Amino acid sequence: MIHTLDEMLAAHRKPLYLLFRRYLESGRVFLLHSDLVDTYDAFLKSAAGRRLADTPFTPLLRSAEEAVLQPPLICLALRARVASWDFVEIHTGEMRARRVDVSDFLAFKERTVDGTAAEPAWTLEIDLRPFERGFPKLKEVRSIGRGVEFLNRHLSNELFHGLGKGDRRLFEFLKLHQIHGRPLMLGGLLEDCEELRGALAAALDRLADVPEEATWSEVAREMVQLGFEPGWGRTVARIRETMVLLSDILEAPSPENLEQFLRRIPMIFSIAIVSPHGYFGQSDVLGKPDTGGQVVYILDQVRALEGEMRRSIADQGLDIEPDIVVLTRLIPDAGGTTCDQRIERIHGTRRARILRVPFRDRAGETVPHWISRFMVWPYLERFAHEAEGALLGELGGKPDFLIGNYSDGNLVASLLSRRLGVTQCNVAHALEKTKYLHADLYWREHEPTHHFSCQFTADLIAMNTADFIITSTYQEIAGTRTGVGQYESYKSFTLPGLYRVVSGIDPFDPKFNIVSPGADPDVFFPHHDRERRLVELHGEIRDLVHGGERPDARGHLADVDKPLLFAMSRLDPIKNLTGLVDWYGCCPALREQANLFLVGGFLDPAQSADREERAQIERLHTLFAHHGLDGQARWVAMQMDKNLVGELYRFVADSRGVFVQPALFEAFGLTVIEAMTSGLPTFATRYGGPLESIEHGISGFHIDPNHGDEAAAAIAAFLEESRRDPERWDRISAGAIARVQSRYTWSRYASRLLALSRIYGFWKFISNIEREETRRYLEMFYGLMFKPLAEDVPSS
Repeated sequence: MIHTLDEMLAAHRKPLYLLFRRYLESGRVFLLHSDLVDTYDAFLKSAAGRRLADTPFTPLLRSAEEAVLQPPLICLALRARVASWDFVEIHTGEMRARRVDVSDFLAFKERTVDGTAAEPAWTLEIDLRPFERGFPKLKEVRSIGRGVEFLNRHLSNELFHGLGKGDRRLFEFLKLHQIHGRPLMLGGLLEDCEELRGALAAALDRLADVPEEATWSEVAREMVQLGFEPGWGRTVARIRETMVLLSDILEAPSPENLEQFLRRIPMIFSIAIVSPHGYFGQSDVLGKPDTGGQVVYILDQVRALEGEMRRSIADQGLDIEPDIVVLTRLIPDAGGTTCDQRIERIHGTRRARILRVPFRDRAGETVPHWISRFMVWPYLERFAHEAEGALLGELGGKPDFLIGNYSDGNLVASLLSRRLGVTQCNVAHALEKTKYLHADLYWREHEPTHHFSCQFTADLIAMNTADFIITSTYQEIAGTRTGVGQYESYKSFTLPGLYRVVSGIDPFDPKFNIVSPGADPDVFFPHHDRERRLVELHGEIRDLVHGGERPDARGHLADVDKPLLFAMSRLDPIKNLTGLVDWYGCCPALREQANLFLVGGFLDPAQSADREERAQIERLHTLFAHHGLDGQARWVAMQMDKNLVGELYRFVADSRGVFVQPALFEAFGLTVIEAMTSGLPTFATRYGGPLESIEHGISGFHIDPNHGDEAAAAIAAFLEESRRDPERWDRISAGAIARVQSRYTWSRYASRLLALSRIYGFWKFISNIEREETRRYLEMFYGLMFKPLAEDVPSS
């Protein structure tokens, strides 16, 4: 790369100098990929620039994700392929280049932010690479997010062929399993692998003539005499299949057989799911501060997991009821919700429940009110300690599996996992670092309101202590060819004056796995499924959409026969509902084609306790007045009835309307999946999960929220095409339904997640996948960095 750049600087000195001069004259110290490329494309139209068009400099420049400018120097971060970085410094006066390492690049950014030329005497550097020497990592970009497949191939080969002790370790693992003191799989009669091999052969001989439909109870006496305990299967057919899998592994192990066998082991009977922030409840909570898709996700997750656990346990031949507890915060000032109740049963499940534990202040008193997700950090350690006792009491022992959610829940799950010795999975939902531009570099400016120093430190600790991480999409891990992934952004970054991370999290780590959620199939289903439609709600929905004045609505629709342009979300700046209203107001063609219908937040800013939400409410009112939208647009407060929302999607589809998700960034986008499964053509942001969930032009459309005029024109064009050719709308509708049904269902999700928990639990026992050295390093980082930062966060 440096050789190519040096050749370009020598051969095309004048045009490159003029290009670099344009960058330096921009008056900015940081340029993003789009800034660099837009300026370059404009420069190519000049006489001097045309000479660069077909040179190797063009792809090199297009691989630049950012530039740091400190005249006469320009420092470029080049990303030639996903998750692969190089850094180069160009002296524009001397027209020479040199490669710099990541530490030098970050130091250059720090000096630029601080406005100094001198490097500080010493800066704490976080570098986890030394702890990963010899640990297997993926190499192919296409393999990112398929960590368990790689891990099985690599470690099973090493275990059974390289180290030669796999049989013994597998035997020891099988001897571990028990429930309420009762052994499972293997009893005390078998003492080593050779005895196990003999017992398997004898058991298969005895089962050969037993009807396949016979149950464990009918053969239990003979099996126990051979050294086997319950857990092999409910029927003889299942028992034989499981025993054959184990026999084959002991004879000639393969990663595929090992994974199939581990999926069958009775390991997971209880799960704890951690989600402290916001109002976590089942009704009247959506739309409250910090309360949205994550709550919906977890409740649907719980129902799916309980159902899959029950099916799996039944297949194993056991009569045990699965136990799931969602661990969250108890809020005495619950605002009309159930968040002040210690225990709340979860609807649609048999035993799953919400367990609430209060936050306590430094004096030990219960904090009564809601606390922003950006201010929770000083409460989490004590919360984790008290939650541990509450959880052990509620479950009657340790959970078999821990799932953390978002930055705060992942940190608490890490603390609990360490103390309890339980397999831990993280779900980020959304990493704030990629949502706020240069949030790391300018962390000091954000500190009074967002405390990103705490959050990014907590993220780094939790990511590296988790046994595995699940994401909804590939891009969440590693981005796209032209965009950086959420997790990839933690590979290297700096908080100037605090610390710099030269190697934080690696997207090629096998702990990453893609497990996409779905939408509740009992609530969200295609609009043409007439027998299941809740037509009884149509009067209420018509009043909501087409009705007149009411305290929770603004605007009316003069022409109720127009298609509906529907959007629904929390009133968060990132969700960009105000952007959508502005696009609509500025596009006469779209206003002619459709009515705008918004669902979100409150209409009175005084009702919100969240500063950013209040600003969004005021902005929406301003836009309605500025564009004169009364008569063409209607905005109603967030709707809490899930079944009504499901029918609302289908009602919009009846109008031949569309759903729009205009977010500046969306990690996954459950509303996108809900709209698509309802058969509603969807236009969604190209930044984040919808880039994968939607196939552009087939199952929906991608829009760029940074170019609202183009997005509005695209929606108007589609509606006009659909008016002229109704089959156009039908094709996209059918494509959306098919896409969701093939890839985004909760049953697939639950089966995959439980399989991962078993497989990673096995490798955690068998190998050094737990990475104890890394954990000890991060405990020091937690104590010396995170705790002081958290203590500096003022009590709310």
